[in-house]
Amino acid sequence: MRSATISRRTAETEISVTVNLDGTGRYDNSTGIGFFDHMLDQLSRHSLIDMKIRAEGDLHIDDHHTVEDTGIALGQALAQALGDKTGIRRYGACLLPMDDALVRAALDLSGRPYLVWNLDLPAPKIGSFDTELVREFFTALATHGGITLHVDALHGFNSHHLAEAAFKAVARALREAVETDPRKADAVPSTKGAL
Repeated sequence: MRSATISRRTAETEISVTVNLDGTGRYDNSTGIGFFDHMLDQLSRHSLIDMKIRAEGDLHIDDHHTVEDTGIALGQALAQALGDKTGIRRYGACLLPMDDALVRAALDLSGRPYLVWNLDLPAPKIGSFDTELVREFFTALATHGGITLHVDALHGFNSHHLAEAAFKAVARALREAVETDPRKADAVPSTKGAL
């Protein structure tokens, strides 16, 4: 089974992440940040990657450390669960509409972390959640998951819709990329023979 558990403890946060790439999208996420939990639930549900995330952080300061460190731990868990990446499709993309928002995500599980981010969230906060943390999460996820990730907003004005569309679009792209390729289930998808 392609699964992994990562525990990360710093002076600022204590995080545990368990993923199963061959799941059904079951989630059990608790970070102490309501909107962020909702986004992590969307990431799990729409990627079909089972996720259990527990995070305790210095929320009395702000949400930054908890969000970023959760992205780090989740990226590490995904990388560990993928192993040597034999048989995966490797690439995934999604064009996701959500009301006024239309967000495109494309990714490559290349082992070469890179984030291209063209998604501006007009409101500084969604509830009490700082919208700039959406980018921080995906930066940490891409960096520690070894993912080349492009996220682009093509339309949209509602920050909640844009953020949620981004999480769902990345989720659908991940779903495609981590799937086993039935035509090449025994090979690493690279002419180099390794990713």
